[in-house]
Amino acid sequence: MSDSHELSRRDFIKVTTGIVGGLIGAIIGLPSVYYLIDPALREGGKEAWIPIGKFEDMQVGTPYPFSFTRVQVNGWERTASSFGGYAIRKSDSPEDLLILNSRCTHLACTVNWSAEAEAFLCPCHDAAFDIEGEVLDGPPPRALDVYAEHRLTEDGIIEIFFKEA
Repeated sequence: MSDSHELSRRDFIKVTTGIVGGLIGAIIGLPSVYYLIDPALREGGKEAWIPIGKFEDMQVGTPYPFSFTRVQVNGWERTASSFGGYAIRKSDSPEDLLILNSRCTHLACTVNWSAEAEAFLCPCHDAAFDIEGEVLDGPPPRALDVYAEHRLTEDGIIEIFFKEA
């Protein structure tokens, strides 16, 4: 007795149609799925060196204001955020710079330097910070944030290392 398992013509057509249909579905479907989810998987540039100004333009003891805009792509959404701060040059050395974020640590309002008060003043809740960024008055829980990493380029430009939280 022979143990042969023959495939009928109808079963052969069913199997072949299933395999060909599956291949066509995979060939069309996988790139389509990748196309749809790729923007959501992509990381926007969250870290970068940002130029803030020429070192020679920064006067010793006077806060030098700067600002920049970062565009973040989150999936299909593009969001532009503005950031800024003040560079305080303490001597002729580029390493002797204090670079403060201009966002108040209370509710993130933008602080402004007042030469008369010799302080950074927050217009939202009358907070005040000294030239080092320490709290003088008002509700802020801590000093102004500091851009800790900076460098001087060959062109004499100060750059800060920006990390988005």
